[in-house]
Amino acid sequence: MNGSKKTIGSSDVARLAGVSRSAVSRAFTPGAYISPETRQRVVEAAEMLNYSPNAIARSLSKKSSGLVGIIASNLDNPYYALMLSALSSALQAKGYGILLLIAELDDMDALIPKLLSYQVDGVILPAATLSSKMAVVLERSGRPVVLVNRYLQQDVVSSVSGDNYGGGTAVADLLVKGGHRRIAYMAGLDDTSSSRDRGQGLKDRLATHGIAIYAQEAGQYRHVDAVAAARRLLSMTPAPDAIFCANDIMAMAALEVAKVEYGLKVPAELAIVGYDNSDPASWPLHQLTSVDQHLEDMVKLSVEMLLRKLVSGDTTLEHLTVPASLVVRASTRQTG
Repeated sequence: MNGSKKTIGSSDVARLAGVSRSAVSRAFTPGAYISPETRQRVVEAAEMLNYSPNAIARSLSKKSSGLVGIIASNLDNPYYALMLSALSSALQAKGYGILLLIAELDDMDALIPKLLSYQVDGVILPAATLSSKMAVVLERSGRPVVLVNRYLQQDVVSSVSGDNYGGGTAVADLLVKGGHRRIAYMAGLDDTSSSRDRGQGLKDRLATHGIAIYAQEAGQYRHVDAVAAARRLLSMTPAPDAIFCANDIMAMAALEVAKVEYGLKVPAELAIVGYDNSDPASWPLHQLTSVDQHLEDMVKLSVEMLLRKLVSGDTTLEHLTVPASLVVRASTRQTG
């Protein structure tokens, strides 16, 4: 005797409900025309048979997968893990699934062709580092693409980013008001708009106070590289009296080096500022002053932009900027 279970199909639901297979398909297709009475019969029959529509088969007939492709990286950073969770939840609430690929921090290019081969309806790239060549490939794919928390200098992909330049200027004002004059900048990746704009905002605003950036090192947005960068900065004579780091992960690494290896008092001898206002920044061990990018607003605008383009077919490039705000904690001097 064959013990295998029979797979329930739409024809079984149609037979039980006394309708056509096309009616079953319409009943499970958002926006499709079907009378309320027929839909109810189909739903009741599907529940009795424990039937779920085959999303893959439906996507083949409709030329729409119902999937949004996401290439994420740097998920050991709590900020980006939270962003991925927020994006996934927002898309699922709108009826879309996600197809997730994980990339190295500085290598999105290799995964773009693979992502597009899955016939995703649209693409969201959180904090993507793309070559101009691959940006053009995305633009020509015919799918809407939105970068989150970053933009490209080549104007070929829509984006929603934080006001990184404004965040840098706010940090400069805070540190100067706190009496700091040897202010160093720990950059992230050289080819990212976020790191570049945060540093430029700091530099330009310091210049209005008659101060130049004292020193600059790159922490590559990673803890291990930030530890090495902090050691280089704090080995200077004289050492900086403040360090602005382009993300919280690097700032927390700088805090560890300053306190554990150099025995510095923070903020009396050294002020440290991060960026992202990630959850660990508020933990008692860190109490890190940080710039809040308002992740929830960024995610909301990104998903709305992508879905609007999916529905309308609008290919107009859009660039939205979410204001940043400074959250002052114990790693900087109180100036109020």
